[in-house]
Amino acid sequence: MPNAARPAFPWTIIIAGSLITMLVFGPRSALGLFQLPLLQDRGWDRSTFGLAIALQNLCWGVSQPIFGAVADRWGTGRVLVIAGLLYASGLVVMAIAPAPIWLHIGAGILLGTAIGAASIGTILSAFARHVTPEQRSLAFGIGTAASSAGMFLFSPISVELIRRFGWQDALVVMSGMMLLVPVLATALRGNASSGRPGAPTFEQTAREALVEAFTHRSYLLLVAGFFVCGYQVAFITAHFPAYLGDMGIDVRYAGMAMALIGLFNIAGSLIVGALGNRMPKRKILAFIYLARSVAVTTFVLLPKSPLTVVIFAAVMGLLWLSTVPPTNGLVAVMFGTRHLGLLGGMVFFSHQIGSFLGVWMGGVLRDRMGTYDVVWWTGVALGVFAALVHWPIEERMVERPGLVPAE
Repeated sequence: MPNAARPAFPWTIIIAGSLITMLVFGPRSALGLFQLPLLQDRGWDRSTFGLAIALQNLCWGVSQPIFGAVADRWGTGRVLVIAGLLYASGLVVMAIAPAPIWLHIGAGILLGTAIGAASIGTILSAFARHVTPEQRSLAFGIGTAASSAGMFLFSPISVELIRRFGWQDALVVMSGMMLLVPVLATALRGNASSGRPGAPTFEQTAREALVEAFTHRSYLLLVAGFFVCGYQVAFITAHFPAYLGDMGIDVRYAGMAMALIGLFNIAGSLIVGALGNRMPKRKILAFIYLARSVAVTTFVLLPKSPLTVVIFAAVMGLLWLSTVPPTNGLVAVMFGTRHLGLLGGMVFFSHQIGSFLGVWMGGVLRDRMGTYDVVWWTGVALGVFAALVHWPIEERMVERPGLVPAE
């Protein structure tokens, strides 16, 4: 194909969206580092913190398909402006929370709703509308890698801010950073009718799209598998620093571990994004979930040391959000991009139900049993389950008899 006919990669949109995901997922992934100083200062137990983060994940899951549908119809930029303002407010409320209910409102409801509005699904849906199907997997990989870059950057930043200014002022500083999100959102203006559709667009209401998806076997299998992803990563994000503290590992290694997960996830997301057009996405996902179970099993059984923590963090980083590009890619392959924000959001709602259970169970079982072991081993079993349910997914456009392509 002549160079003049080759569609250009929309770098302005990709860069702006990637910076937003970096800002949104950076502070969120570092919240586990605030758990011990916050609880020590307030005199609350781990169940209190665990419930706040569990509520965050649940509100994230509930709000994402709603905001995804809003973005599909009224524009991604508008949704992202709301997200930035909610995020900044939530961090301030978390910082000044005088009672557990305010922690649950700030860290739980406000942050969860903000993250749902500015989720990876919202950003990737905007990307999908402006790239060709051949470019889509790479664009998804870049966007997902950016969220990992946020995790890599904000872990050491959070540790240093807490050390210098205390946990409350650290949260206020990060709140100010979130006001950059509405500024960057201007580059992602447009709705589902904007850009370059990657497949024939069909006249279909949101309700019709949901009915079609939830009567499609492969979509249901994808929903079931992504539940497991949420359980595994949310538990580690919220409780891994405290778990290492229980093991007698210095807090510096907790920050290092979260940073390494973010760093290696950049590589994992980009690798999987590049492989998405060369290998079946269902097989990539099955491998990732099975590899997670192997990694967790090995880590739990080995003696804990800074070395095993670093190795585990690096391995899990490669497998962390690398599930996102093929999962969103499968939704786009099956249903196109017209309702990708909504349908991708519904898949992610399942992810966040898993996140809620992983975070909540982590806090409750640790307080009652004095150990996180049950939560770890449940995650191992669920990883095997996820590998099995992804294998039979059919990677093709759903048949749509009676629907007429839109002009």
